[in-house]
Amino acid sequence: MAGHIQDRWYKTETTADDKTVRIKTERHGTGMRYRARYVAPDGSERSRSFPDKQKRLAEAWLTQIAADMTRGQYVDPSAGKVTFKDFASQWLASQTTDPSTMVNMELRFRLHAFPYIGSRSMSAFQPMHIRTWSRALRDSGMAASYQRTVFANVSSAFGAAVDDGIIARNPCRAGSVRAPKLDPRKLKPWTRHRVVAVRGRLPEQYATTVDLGAGCGLRQGEIFGLAVDEVDFIGGVVHVVRQVKLIGSRMVFAPPKGRKLREVPLPDVVSHGLAAHITRRPPVEVTLPWKTPDGPPVTATLLFYSRERKALNRNYFNMYLWKPALVAAGVIPERLPGERFKESREHGMHALRHYYASVLLDAGENIKALAEYLGHADPGFTLRTYTHLMPNSQDRARRAIDQAFHES
Repeated sequence: MAGHIQDRWYKTETTADDKTVRIKTERHGTGMRYRARYVAPDGSERSRSFPDKQKRLAEAWLTQIAADMTRGQYVDPSAGKVTFKDFASQWLASQTTDPSTMVNMELRFRLHAFPYIGSRSMSAFQPMHIRTWSRALRDSGMAASYQRTVFANVSSAFGAAVDDGIIARNPCRAGSVRAPKLDPRKLKPWTRHRVVAVRGRLPEQYATTVDLGAGCGLRQGEIFGLAVDEVDFIGGVVHVVRQVKLIGSRMVFAPPKGRKLREVPLPDVVSHGLAAHITRRPPVEVTLPWKTPDGPPVTATLLFYSRERKALNRNYFNMYLWKPALVAAGVIPERLPGERFKESREHGMHALRHYYASVLLDAGENIKALAEYLGHADPGFTLRTYTHLMPNSQDRARRAIDQAFHES
């Protein structure tokens, strides 16, 4: 890198007798005196001005720029002037992830990031700004798991800025910055009594959704997207190949979460319940676009559908069917006139999957098999989520030694 420092208060001229002298320029005594210039890797010229008596600072700045270029850590100072909102918006637009995930990410940035840190230029971020924003997330009252998701999305945007040479380092990964911590409370699964009570309070045509959640561990969208030809009554297996997803306000068919197609054991009690459901309410063909609202149409003969013979919309189901059933079963208190139900994953349909996991673990099922049935890509996640529900290892150890000594 060829660096140069220009003194804008003096210039050098050659006299008639070939002597070199320094004379004052028209700018002498006004404005910044020194202008440090260098050629950036892209061939363009970059510069920075320094006041009088700071020539050594200008030299140090050029030396640092040269060192960064040598190490491959050079960052264009002007690139960091873009605001976080502008950069993150461009980054979001370039993502190729699942459309529904994109909708949720955009919502998180719009509601929980842009109002707090959106107007700050990327190069102006310090760890203290992230600490202050993270504290605002904690004080907002949102669930700890959701805070971590928002924080991770913002950190990913800063990581992309580092990769693009916009900033030198990710402020979310500074040593003094702590990501929101998960709620230390252990998951408490529903009891069989509660599962049966909620099932009994749902409209008859939807009661069997509880059987698939609590008896097969299916997610809500997977239950809504289950077709009759994917239930193998003879082989005792449910093929989970599809879910109903909401992208904005539009419903689509999509692969299961993580694109993890799987087979789940079909217990007799669930099989009998499904058979009775089909007799009372025959499946209907429903057509939805595949994966995106403008995707190709796909038709499936669904087990569960609305009065209009359309796919079930999770927002409608949760608000007008599931939560009234929770109230009637005494799971949550009755709402006051004009009061809206508060969203709670603790008592959503996801609770049925937790019940399913607790029953299998109590029966001695291994974590790897449970992870496969639940559609978890990582058995480690299953272990971390449900380890406290596993039978006590100390009890097993005592029984094993007692049995061994009695046999001898």
